[in-house]
Amino acid sequence: MKIRNGGPSDASDILSLLDDAISWLAGQERTGQWGDEPFSTNQARVDQVTSYTEDPFLVRLAVDEEGRTIGCCVLAEDRGRFVPPSKEPELYVRLLVTDRTRKGSGIGAALIADAIEETRHRGLDLLRVDCYAGNDRKLVGQYRALGFTETETFEAEQPSGMWPGQVLEIRL
Repeated sequence: MKIRNGGPSDASDILSLLDDAISWLAGQERTGQWGDEPFSTNQARVDQVTSYTEDPFLVRLAVDEEGRTIGCCVLAEDRGRFVPPSKEPELYVRLLVTDRTRKGSGIGAALIADAIEETRHRGLDLLRVDCYAGNDRKLVGQYRALGFTETETFEAEQPSGMWPGQVLEIRL
């Protein structure tokens, strides 16, 4: 596996990873995070992913030996609209998604290690992420396993109801 910068030409690969993740989650009846509609069929989500491939975002892609995209991490110094602000400068994980057929192969861990290095490179001491905290908080546990520590919770109003979120951080 290799990690490289991504850009606008990679949007379709990122959408494919997200579509596969939604299918995987729906197969487990875990639709609270992203619903059950593929990102690629929802224009607002397509636009969101496309915007991630442009400044001010940094897209880092994990690719396999054949050059196929198997993971994506989107970083920004902007946390997004639902998360309480930090009292200090930070780098924020806006999206982390991996190829579900390669679950357990270390793709997410490699992308987070890369994000930690980028945080250091920018002279920052804080890397944060937020995630879905519903159901059994399984996703929160995944981020804890990647080295994050839970901080505050929040709720975001969505068309389907209130979306429970958890903010986590790594201090460098």
